[in-house]
Amino acid sequence: MHLLLTLLLTLGLMAAPATPGDGLPKARQGTFALTNARIVTVTHGVIENGTLIIRNDRIVALGTDVKIPPDAEVIDCAGLHIYPGLIDSGTQLGLAEIGSVAETRDYAELGELTPHVQALTAVNPNSVLIPVTRVNGVTTVLTEPSSGLLSGQAALINLHGYTPEQMLLAGREVMVLEFPTTGRRGRWDRRSDEDIKKAAEKAIKTLDETWERARLYARIDSAYQASPDKSRKPAYVPEMIAMLPVIRGTMPLMIKVDAARDIEKALEWVAKQQIENVIFSGVAEGWRVADQIAEAGIPCLVGPVLSIPTRESDRYDKAYANAALLKKAGVTIALRTGETENVRNLPYHAGFAAAYGLGTEEALRAVTIVPAQIFGVADEVGSLEVGKKANLFVTDGDPLETKTQVLHVFIDGYQIPMVSRHTRLYDEFLERNPGLVKHPGATPDPTPAGSDDR
Repeated sequence: MHLLLTLLLTLGLMAAPATPGDGLPKARQGTFALTNARIVTVTHGVIENGTLIIRNDRIVALGTDVKIPPDAEVIDCAGLHIYPGLIDSGTQLGLAEIGSVAETRDYAELGELTPHVQALTAVNPNSVLIPVTRVNGVTTVLTEPSSGLLSGQAALINLHGYTPEQMLLAGREVMVLEFPTTGRRGRWDRRSDEDIKKAAEKAIKTLDETWERARLYARIDSAYQASPDKSRKPAYVPEMIAMLPVIRGTMPLMIKVDAARDIEKALEWVAKQQIENVIFSGVAEGWRVADQIAEAGIPCLVGPVLSIPTRESDRYDKAYANAALLKKAGVTIALRTGETENVRNLPYHAGFAAAYGLGTEEALRAVTIVPAQIFGVADEVGSLEVGKKANLFVTDGDPLETKTQVLHVFIDGYQIPMVSRHTRLYDEFLERNPGLVKHPGATPDPTPAGSDDR
């Protein structure tokens, strides 16, 4: 018990938000004028030597002939670039802190069917991983639960806010379905081929029965809403209530699926159930069945890109080229890292996808406007346009290159302090004292000062 309390207190101190007394700057809104910049709008080309005005949470002006408000704080961006904030289409950011400590992991619930579970309720706004992520230009992520068949509802969140509700972007949540695999789960999977087949068939049967029940519940609910009558009011069933927006097509169903055979099965299942608002996520072997996905018109959240081939016989670069091959076939693609601690590497996933066939422009779109369109928030984020949220960042170069430095970040119009656990550790050890403090009478260190053998 004492160990657990100590652990929780330590985590609390690590994740505590900055306060006025600790010497760290706080995020602040206001009116900002970013001048003399190269503005990469993503949707309307590039504006050279332009100015972008932020007031409160919105972009209110941008262009080459913009009048700077008298109350604006001017940030000279000469020689710098402005980009829309990057969007990671698949993470567990905010749902886990330390992978090896169960008390800090809150992304899975017990049970096979938990569609009523909302990832948003478990998001920790004070996670030390959030500042680490956003100072690299990632301003928005889809954070998702992971367990059973119907895992629950993923949440699209901005990486700034004191509460999960403040972080939720435009009320967007997505139902997560872990599609049954028809193959082995790994080398440790010792099941026979017959057992694997039976397990997959059972899981599909469970899904079919669940959708049949959900459709029936939706019909009963619709009848009651049309003619309210206490005697006809449907029973309170949390799982079925959570499924209503999916059945009615107002909430996307995100199907996580990787193997080519499983993708084909998922396509068959979606067609059989006549589900309209569907997104595929992962699709590690999507390139093998790209034409079929394109024909079905299902957008894909592809990644992680920085991965290894799924089969030993594949080329080393298939994971890198997967997004490009899907795009070439006509599939709408966005990129995801699938990470918790390393979501900050999203621009480098995009960089590899760009280098292996996707191209810089399309790779940038795959982490900005395209995921915004897929999740139905393109009127809010994903590009630099007047009226959109001020989610953006300023760099000294191409954000898909590792040498590039991010100099400023804005989320919801808040100027975000460029401080994270990483920067604080860097500053601490940059000025460290290499000497050792020894108690009186200790044996002198026999190694000469300056020796390479210390």
